Amino acid sequence: MADCECLGGCIFFNDKMGNMPSIASIMKQNYCKTNNSGCARYMVFKALGKEKVPGDLFPNNVEKAKQIIAKG
Repeated sequence: MADCECLGGCIFFNDKMGNMPSIASIMKQNYCKTNNSGCARYMVFKALGKEKVPGDLFPNNVEKAKQIIAKG
């Protein structure tokens, strides 16, 4: 799969989030460079738009993403 379409503006991918996990590089490879469909940030982006993606949402936090999407 190709790179995520959001790479240029993604604060996670561009290391602009606080408390970046030590496994961030692995997460970037798995979510940003391989399979963005499983990325919580991408899920919210596709469902609600960029402005609804919280600044503290990590790619692996799918449950939180589902809650955000359900609330609209």
